Amino acid sequence: MQKAPGLSAEEKYRLLRDISLKIKDTFDLDIILNLLLDTLFTVIKYDAAGIFILSESITNLHYKFPGQKISGIARRGYKRIGETDEMLVNGKGIIGHVIKTGESLIVEDVRSESRYVVGRQKTLSEITVPILVDDKVIGALDVESDKLAAFNKSDLDILKFFSDASAISIEKAILHQQILEKKKLEEQMQIAKDVQSSLLPSEPPKIEGYELDAICVPTFEIGGDYFDYISINKKKLGIVVADVSGDGVPAALIMAAFRAMLRNQIVLNYNPHIVMNLLNKQVNEFCRKRDFITALYGYMDVNLHTFTYTNCGHNPPLFLSASGNTKFLDESGPSLNLIKNADYKSASIKIEPGESIVFYTDGVIEIFNNNQEEYGLERLKNVLKCSVSKSASEIIKDVVNSTKDFSGHKYYFDDFTILVLKRKL
Repeated sequence: MQKAPGLSAEEKYRLLRDISLKIKDTFDLDIILNLLLDTLFTVIKYDAAGIFILSESITNLHYKFPGQKISGIARRGYKRIGETDEMLVNGKGIIGHVIKTGESLIVEDVRSESRYVVGRQKTLSEITVPILVDDKVIGALDVESDKLAAFNKSDLDILKFFSDASAISIEKAILHQQILEKKKLEEQMQIAKDVQSSLLPSEPPKIEGYELDAICVPTFEIGGDYFDYISINKKKLGIVVADVSGDGVPAALIMAAFRAMLRNQIVLNYNPHIVMNLLNKQVNEFCRKRDFITALYGYMDVNLHTFTYTNCGHNPPLFLSASGNTKFLDESGPSLNLIKNADYKSASIKIEPGESIVFYTDGVIEIFNNNQEEYGLERLKNVLKCSVSKSASEIIKDVVNSTKDFSGHKYYFDDFTILVLKRKL
């Protein structure tokens, strides 16, 4: 193979211009890298070449498989590199060494190089230089020949210059890819948020003699809190408040599955203890062993003015009398998915005119201020006492204002859900 002389200043300028012109109209990483390899061939003749980037710098799974340290994202002359390749998986070989150390290597005979890992059978000599962005090695540019001692220091200088010239383009493409991935994720999260929002009631049902209202504020775009109104018949309304352990997407998926299973069970039998005993035996179908669900399900009987409920490890509701006194509805069992053979019981309470039941998740009371003081139940009870004469929606507004004033923040750091059932005077 004929040796390429070092590049003059004019040739370097032409090379930079050539690279710039070829890639100026695209941000596509595949296109840019393959154009770079095509351009490289005009200054160094090779039998195989590749641009390899650290997997941690690449967000798109198109270029890598799980556990892969180095991604071969543009190649010429190689057969398909599989998931057993030592260089890609474990960072071995000449390419792995160059990326790890940041030093360039000329190997005249790969057969005598202990660090060499066979990538293609015909290769006899190799030259590899690091690709640097802001003095940090993000990958390597590799050129191989089927001849011995095919490369010299002049080729190394050319390849180093080409690597430096290409680094800006590669960084641009990677950043663009990361922006696209971020945008795609944001779009997917927005879809998930819209779907989850559709699973929650858009407005409370209208029941003669009663007021109902609720609010659910997830910490992230989606969360694990859940509340619902379920029509059983003309005189009975089911009410559910639940909280899945954890946050974000995993909790939201469990919540969606729980909602579907709960609603299906209520159609068959609406009695709270029967529903929750059955659910406790079934939630392991979509929960991991470490997951659990705190849930309270009950129904209001409009004729009898009673609320019958079963509590599975959830925060006990606060019963607010017309005079402002509070007490806990403290009949409770373990959270769902904790004890397989738990035996849940039901309890009932009469609701007189002016009385309310306040349901909430732990995100309402486990709020901290800048002094690491917890909002707690006593502050919640004081707000309810002061709001006893107000409507259900006004009670909720008072709690929201109180918790935000206490924390000093506009946002909540845990999913926040509160539901108020009030019998009118």
